[in-house]
Amino acid sequence: MRYILSIDQGTSSSRAIVFDQDGNAVSSAQKEFPQHFPRSGWVEHKPDDIWKSVLDVAIEASEGYSISAIGISNQRETTIVWDAVTGEPVYNAIVWQDRRTAPLCRMLLEQGLEEEIRRRTGLVIDPYFSGTKIKWILDNVPGAKERALRGELRFGTVDSYLVWKLSGGRVHVTDPTNASRTMLFNINTLQWDDELLAMMDIPRSMMPAVASSSEVVAVCDIDGLKGVPVSGIAGDQQAALFGQLCTKPGAMKNTYGTGCFLLMNCGSKPVFSKNRLLTTIAWKIGDEVNYALEGSIFVAGSVVQWLRDSLGIIRSSSEVEALARSVEDNGGVYFVPALTGLGAPYWNSEARGNISGISRGTTAGHIARAALEGIAFQTMDIVEAMQKDSGISVSELKVDGGASRNDFLMQFQADLLGSEVIRPEVTETTALGAAYLAGLGAGIWASTEDLAGKWKAQKTFSRSCNSCDIEKAIRNWHRAVERTLM
Repeated sequence: MRYILSIDQGTSSSRAIVFDQDGNAVSSAQKEFPQHFPRSGWVEHKPDDIWKSVLDVAIEASEGYSISAIGISNQRETTIVWDAVTGEPVYNAIVWQDRRTAPLCRMLLEQGLEEEIRRRTGLVIDPYFSGTKIKWILDNVPGAKERALRGELRFGTVDSYLVWKLSGGRVHVTDPTNASRTMLFNINTLQWDDELLAMMDIPRSMMPAVASSSEVVAVCDIDGLKGVPVSGIAGDQQAALFGQLCTKPGAMKNTYGTGCFLLMNCGSKPVFSKNRLLTTIAWKIGDEVNYALEGSIFVAGSVVQWLRDSLGIIRSSSEVEALARSVEDNGGVYFVPALTGLGAPYWNSEARGNISGISRGTTAGHIARAALEGIAFQTMDIVEAMQKDSGISVSELKVDGGASRNDFLMQFQADLLGSEVIRPEVTETTALGAAYLAGLGAGIWASTEDLAGKWKAQKTFSRSCNSCDIEKAIRNWHRAVERTLM
């Protein structure tokens, strides 16, 4: 039996899971690390906290197993700039949720660049993506611009930073799934775009090489994993799409994590959205590239953390389902959780959360229920946009991520969509997708066909309520969104 170590580096914690060659998880470890919010709308991590948490869980999970390959999945768009010699970061990691570059994005929009950037990158202009974050670091960290111009600095999304650290500072690389989230990568030519780099005043010398999502890119040079190849890299949402084995055009999944991310496989040619969705690279295996349509929701599971940490109406995240079920309905309460702006299909970085319909009879249960329903409503908005763009009617949605274990949320999602919502036996599909890519890259499996029988459904949810009630709820939700955007 050969074993694969999958590193799943997320927004609030790092996990490591060891999978055997049958796709079974045999060992795991997880470690949270601190979040930093220096100003309103700013979200940062200390890169060393990320690295130490990854190192700790990787060593803990792999103890006792002979690891044949390592796969990495990572929080995308999060931006790290470090010294090319010492590896020391010049600033904290600016997290994907961070909104500090909204003024720069407004300036780019006012210059009429949205269509040109969308045509090259498949993305909208938004602080979400890495390009404006790099520019902010170069413009605001003393001496950074000059050092970058001298070729002394390197940029990477978290995958790049981890490969750099795992390889002892020898390898500076990323894959197309992460490169396509920077607003600097041309998804048509599969190259860094010199005009976009010039537009942001970012030296090309900072950018990593772009390898396949499934090939040996580095060899570990750390105790405990020395000599093990890193052979799979994918951004967390593309890794989850692959872990759900959505390998055919039209297959769709939604990951319910800190945010929500819905992706549809579009096949070998990009589909450019007319409904403000993103076009991104799903993966590159060998010379074959798959593209995806994506809708990004900034606040999903993190709204439950907000209920716990800021409102204090639950003591742990696991309590939210029971609290939501303690009331018969939402009592007319609608919660648009735009705590860090609204993502697809609205793309309003300045929107802020809105709870409407509160009365003297409103309880903590109504607030909890409205918070969970808000996650499902946002997903519904994206599914509708995706169906319009693709011309494909959605009959099923595969789900994963921590909040997919919430039966109340999954049932309400099926009620809204009128489609089957299918939860697999392995809900940690992000880590599983990275393991699959690493196994293919290391020759443990010969092709994606070898993986086809490994996906199994654990539970299927179907619509269970009156469609008229759902239509009324949808109308009320859209009114709540309109108030949020005013």
